[in-house]
Amino acid sequence: MSKSGFYALIYDIVACSEEDRKWFLEAMEGQTVNVLKRMKEITLVMKTPENILETQGVTAANIEGMLDELQEHVESIDMANDLYAIGGLVPLLGYLKNSHAGIRAKAAEVVTTVVQNNPRSQQLVMEANGLEPLMSNFSSDPDVTVRTKALGAISSLIRHNRLGLSAFRLASGYGALKDALGTDSIRFQRKALNLLQYLMQENKADCMVLSELGFPRMIMHLAASKSADVRESALGSLFELIKGGGMGIISGARAEEGEELKQILQQRIEGIISMAPEDLGAAKEERQLVDLLWRACYNEPSLLQEKGLVVLAGEDEPAPDVAGKMFEPPFRRWAANQISDEKNYDPNPLLLGYAPPTESHAENANNENDGAP
Repeated sequence: MSKSGFYALIYDIVACSEEDRKWFLEAMEGQTVNVLKRMKEITLVMKTPENILETQGVTAANIEGMLDELQEHVESIDMANDLYAIGGLVPLLGYLKNSHAGIRAKAAEVVTTVVQNNPRSQQLVMEANGLEPLMSNFSSDPDVTVRTKALGAISSLIRHNRLGLSAFRLASGYGALKDALGTDSIRFQRKALNLLQYLMQENKADCMVLSELGFPRMIMHLAASKSADVRESALGSLFELIKGGGMGIISGARAEEGEELKQILQQRIEGIISMAPEDLGAAKEERQLVDLLWRACYNEPSLLQEKGLVVLAGEDEPAPDVAGKMFEPPFRRWAANQISDEKNYDPNPLLLGYAPPTESHAENANNENDGAP
């Protein structure tokens, strides 16, 4: 759908007149032009050498604020693709090598927004060799925030992108993920685990590669983390490993790892059983993953199933529609009103001529006849 067509569709919801509609479309088109103009101005700044910007009083904080604004603009897929057309993509990727950690991190955030669910921009970033500085920051930047933001950009860049997936593997991406799991940053660990799950889902053969690289033991260690988010991501990764044959637990090929996993699962089961009722709801994913892992490894339900803690009462019921009326599409709302009107509609058919007499009319007519001389 074209931009003008999209704006027309939006305005049809609230349009009052053709004149108002024309004004609305012109305003929206003008806004698009203004955004593009602003993006060109930002591109000019990004192309300006750092030393010249410093002589003009531009600080690193100013650049980060400018990148914040750019990120808002490129949330639109059209604008994200236009960034390349106006020459802004390459200097943005150049900011990944900036001397200021805050700028490197913010640039990675903007790249994440540009490529997210956007095959065209994914291709453009790959062609501009954008994966290379992202991998460098992810694997070796001294600032853990920069490493985390770079990992987020990589995850968005290679998702549903075969070329990106292959390039990630060739760039020793698994080694960098293993290093990420060994850090103390909870957020960094969780992002690495989530990407591992996606990679294993995309290619089951990767499960065996990860096993050979020693991932199972590291992931099992994180399955006992104090962070609920890390535990959940680690349990999900273990489940993908087992499904893909990346752990010889079931066949007994790795008895030591199998025994360690059993102890971890038993500890998690005990921890879940001892949870307060109000905490059990928040641990829904963890409860179900622990039971799935136990079934996959030992071919029997876990103790959580026996205790009725895998699915709590009411969890299988659909969530109440608390926002349906507020965000209800106009045509659906109109149809609902029509149905409501039909309920109050008199089923008696409308006939030409006089309507059939009602009971009260008939009674009155009889009374009049009785009193007639």
